[in-house]
Amino acid sequence: MSKRMRIGFALACLGFGLVIAYFLMAGLMMHRGASDTLRVGPLTEMLTPEMRPVDPRELGYRGDPQEALALAFETISMEGELGPAEAWYVPGGDDARDLVAIYVHGVAGAREDGYRHLAMLNEAGISTTLISYRNDEGAPASSDGHYAFGLTEWRDLESAVITMRERGYERVLLVGESMGGAIVGQFLRRSEHAHGIAGIALDAPALDFRAILAFLGGRAGAVFPHQVTEVALTMFRLQGPVDLSQADVRAEIAAFDGPLFIAHGDGDNVVPASITDSVLSQRQGMSFVLRSDADHLLSYIENPQAYARVFDGFLRALD
Repeated sequence: MSKRMRIGFALACLGFGLVIAYFLMAGLMMHRGASDTLRVGPLTEMLTPEMRPVDPRELGYRGDPQEALALAFETISMEGELGPAEAWYVPGGDDARDLVAIYVHGVAGAREDGYRHLAMLNEAGISTTLISYRNDEGAPASSDGHYAFGLTEWRDLESAVITMRERGYERVLLVGESMGGAIVGQFLRRSEHAHGIAGIALDAPALDFRAILAFLGGRAGAVFPHQVTEVALTMFRLQGPVDLSQADVRAEIAAFDGPLFIAHGDGDNVVPASITDSVLSQRQGMSFVLRSDADHLLSYIENPQAYARVFDGFLRALD
C-alpha cells in the first residue's frame, strides 16, 4: 500500500470514528435530557407559574370543581396496581345517560387541567371523572421516579374504567391531553377492559415518543436528529425499566372505530402536529378535528367558541 493510500485510509477511519463519536455523544445527551424531563419533580417545578391563574380554564389553575366551576363533586378512591389513587367524580345532569367521561392529564399536570373539558361535558349532561395516576399528588409513586409515557400509567386508567363500570356506567368516553393521549393509546393496546369505549377526545396528543424526541432534538440543533433519536432510544432500552421505543400508539388511535375528537395547534413547540396528521391520514372512523395556530395545549385559549363548537359536534355523535 502506498503512502498516499495509507493516509487516505487513516483519514477515512478518523472520519468514520468522528461520526460514530458524534452519534454516541449526541444520543447520550438526548437520552439524558429526555430522562431528566421525564423525572418526577423538576418539570412540575419548571411549569408551575409564579402566580396561579384565577380562570379555571387556564392551565396551572388549582382548586377543586366546586371552587373552580361551582360543581358538586365527590372525591373517590380507585385501587390501582401500586395502591389507591384519588379522583374527582362530577355527576352529570342527565340521569338517563349510561355514559361517563374520564379525563387524563399530561406529564407533570394535574386533574384541574381538565376543567375546560369538564365545563363542556357537564353542560352536555355527561358525568365526568378527573383522575390522578402514579407520581401525581394523591396517587402512589413509581419505584423509578419517572413518567413512562403511558407504558405503565395505562394501568391507572384501567382502574378508573373498572371503577366507573362498577358504578353502572356501560359506556366510557376517554379524554386525554398531551401525554394523557399516550396513556389512552396504551390502554387501548393493552387492556382487556378496552371494550365499550364510546369515544375518544384528545388535545395535542403525545402519541409517538420517537417523533417527539426527534422534533425536540432538531429544534435544539442536533444534526441528523432522527438517527440520534434511535441511539437515545437504544440507551433507554438498555437502561430500562421500560422500552420507550414502544411508546407509539398512533395505530391504536387511528384504528379506533368510534368518534374521535382531536385538537392540535400548528404552533405546538412540544408535540409536532405532524403526529396528529399521521393519525388522521389513516383514520376511517368519524373524526372531529380542530386545527389552530396555537402552542401546546392552547387551542382552546386561542378560540374557545370554535373549540366548543367542534367538541359539541363530537359529543352529539356519541349518541
